[in-house]
Amino acid sequence: MKEQIQQLARQYHADTVACRRHLHAHPELSFQEVQTGKFVAAQLAALGIEHRHGMAGNGVVALIKGKNPRKRVVALRGDMDALPIREANNVPYKSQNDGVMHACGHDVHTSSLLGTARILHELRHQFEGTVKCIFQPGEEKLPGGASIMIREGVLENPRPTSIFGQHVHPPLRAGMIGLKPGIYMASADEIYVTVKGRGGHGAMPHDCIDPVTIAAQLIVSLQQIVSRYADPTIPSVLTFGKVNTVGGATNVIPNEIKLEGTFRTMHEKWRSEAHKRMKKMAESMAKSMGAACEFNIVKGYPVLYNHEALTARTKARASEFLGKDNVVDLPARMTAEDFAYFSQAMPACFYRLGTGNPERGITSPIHTDTFDIDEAALETSVGLMAWLAIKELEGK
Repeated sequence: MKEQIQQLARQYHADTVACRRHLHAHPELSFQEVQTGKFVAAQLAALGIEHRHGMAGNGVVALIKGKNPRKRVVALRGDMDALPIREANNVPYKSQNDGVMHACGHDVHTSSLLGTARILHELRHQFEGTVKCIFQPGEEKLPGGASIMIREGVLENPRPTSIFGQHVHPPLRAGMIGLKPGIYMASADEIYVTVKGRGGHGAMPHDCIDPVTIAAQLIVSLQQIVSRYADPTIPSVLTFGKVNTVGGATNVIPNEIKLEGTFRTMHEKWRSEAHKRMKKMAESMAKSMGAACEFNIVKGYPVLYNHEALTARTKARASEFLGKDNVVDLPARMTAEDFAYFSQAMPACFYRLGTGNPERGITSPIHTDTFDIDEAALETSVGLMAWLAIKELEGK
């Protein structure tokens, strides 16, 4: 079976590349993946694969039924949305939608899952159970397409016993993967703060309530939530990346100032406690200085947890398929992913797909305007995911 899957991944590699390039040239933003969803559905229809189009707006769910389809169900997930970035690459498949780019590799994830579905459909008489392929919209934008698809029943009828997802990773060479059991990625919350004071002439601050200096103190003081209230063994990050005054000039104190930031951690109980502490500190500090503070937290993706036993099986199976030297351990990371919703619902494994090639200059990080991949990675991604799905169905 392994050699057969590897041969099919090689055989269909050119088609997978063509699919990826089409998607890369026609990116669509989160929850706007209209043409992407239609493309995925059309590809599945051409292969004769049973599917449903329209979950969470543009999502697509396909079922590949082997012998005895009710015996066991495994899910595979690929996200479809792009980012608001203007592409700088000069390649034939450069984005044709100005200001929108597949800079996070979701074109890779989608084309890989289509290629995987093709292989599984061809081999469906050689395995028992069902593989559910989830083509998900809106990973890059809250509330996250995963949460909406789950709410709309994507994990039911039939219900999977486990789920796999993958993500491009430029630091790893094409042909490799990396993974980590247990807590792998952080939760991510958006913070919006408005400090309201009383503006006036910059030369007469005693007649004002200066929201700028208050906001400056808040930015510094709120870091104590992380440094002095968090258990030092729990990773936590608080970052304010945007500060805007409403009005103001070199000699004008504005009436209010707005802050926007992110809070990330890897412990759900501490996450909830930190929310309360930040809000209380900000509001009380502003009040003590005569100002008012509106502190709003938009709760984002939860902690992504890789099921230990499933991840151990995945590592062993990937080593068998790719070779032990091509499977590496990765550290936890403070980035976030809405695949975390799936990981909270059932045993899940989210691994990194190597896409880099330093000799060819393919090293740009994700979320940059020069991001690209070594397309040899598409053979790895398609073959490995098909292999993992079949082995998990076998339970061996």
